[in-house]
Amino acid sequence: MTGVLVDTHCHLDAAEFDLDRDAVITSGHRAGVDGVIIPAVEVGNFDSVRLLAQRVPGGAYALGIHPLFVDRAQDSDLEQLAVALKRHCDDPRLVAVGEIGLDHFVPGLDPVRQQRFFEAQLRLAGEFGLPAILHVRRAQDSILGCLRRYPVCGGIAHAFNGSLQQAMAYRDLGFALGMGGAMTDPRALRIRRLATQMALEDLVLETDAPDISPIWRRGERNSSVELPQIAATLAALRASPLEMVIAATGRTAMRVLPKFERVLVAASP
Repeated sequence: MTGVLVDTHCHLDAAEFDLDRDAVITSGHRAGVDGVIIPAVEVGNFDSVRLLAQRVPGGAYALGIHPLFVDRAQDSDLEQLAVALKRHCDDPRLVAVGEIGLDHFVPGLDPVRQQRFFEAQLRLAGEFGLPAILHVRRAQDSILGCLRRYPVCGGIAHAFNGSLQQAMAYRDLGFALGMGGAMTDPRALRIRRLATQMALEDLVLETDAPDISPIWRRGERNSSVELPQIAATLAALRASPLEMVIAATGRTAMRVLPKFERVLVAASP
């Protein structure tokens, strides 16, 4: 395929889009976004992200239990995840297990429960041969340790903000690093440095909409319509042609999420 612009992380099912979701989908597509991946965060939105992905040009989804939702999840939710993965494993739009991971930043979360749910979901990803979309916040080394104990077939370390050494460890395990709105802030020195230190083939683009808005939308709702300018920011940081950045990050998205290529091919005119 020629270059495709992919938002690899967009919570399009979020309540912030309830009043104008169709318009947001249309505006993102008109802005040149060829594909959007919608990760689940809990059992309660498994069906909504799956059905929503069918409405989005180049839409795909992931199923998982987010670390911020683990404390309100039931142990039986892991069984429901396993059932959903088995039921939809032949759906080309189901491209990963996610959003899963560890969050050691938000106070008051149960770290032991987080760890147990994360490891269980990694085992499910391995069982079903799916990549993982990772939430990694102040937990880079802990997550790397889990990935070495429970290996999966790669995926994406979403909104990555670790060291170069940690970034290379994720790369060696088959993961790409998600670059989004935080990279557009001139004060985000480590992220912007990583955006130039890593090979372009190790990076993918994302919005995390409606969150992590780029600097020009600070304090406002984020959406996939901002992705072209986020891509342009990465191109400027690397002093690379925009077309090269779009093509390379699109190829990487298809490489680390292999089923996604079928979705994009089916959506292409």
